[in-house]
Amino acid sequence: MSSTHNGITEQLWSKMLHLYFRMSRGLTLGVRAVVRNESGKFLLVRHTYTTGWHFPGGGVEPGQTVKEALAAELRQEANLQIIGKPTLHGVFLNRKVSRRDHIFVYLCDTEGEVPVTSTSREIAEINFFGVEELPCQIDEGAERRIREIVRSQNPDDDW
Repeated sequence: MSSTHNGITEQLWSKMLHLYFRMSRGLTLGVRAVVRNESGKFLLVRHTYTTGWHFPGGGVEPGQTVKEALAAELRQEANLQIIGKPTLHGVFLNRKVSRRDHIFVYLCDTEGEVPVTSTSREIAEINFFGVEELPCQIDEGAERRIREIVRSQNPDDDW
């Protein structure tokens, strides 16, 4: 067998393995940004396509790093730019979505003006909330992260 033929066979085998792993073990990755204003209130958004209040964020697209996705989502949803280096709060398994969905949560210092009314078609409402005034329909995972942060607790593994 020629080396070219072996190279092609190895490339084909490698592609087949990657396809198998993607189908059998594929993960979905998401990012969420924890942003606090000068009063210590947490930024939450209510999306047009799902119920409840959430941290700004979204999915990590192919070819995108987690931090690139984080910056893009904050820009799109809240008109904010990350300054400095975001701090990883934790990586969480979101069993409610699937056993393959993981969410990276970062604490972010930002600059920019959060719009009173969102200009994004994805965002129905956007607002800052104190710990004692969290909205009734807050996402359970977001509420747990807020409690962990305020109490300086180690994060749980589940969203």
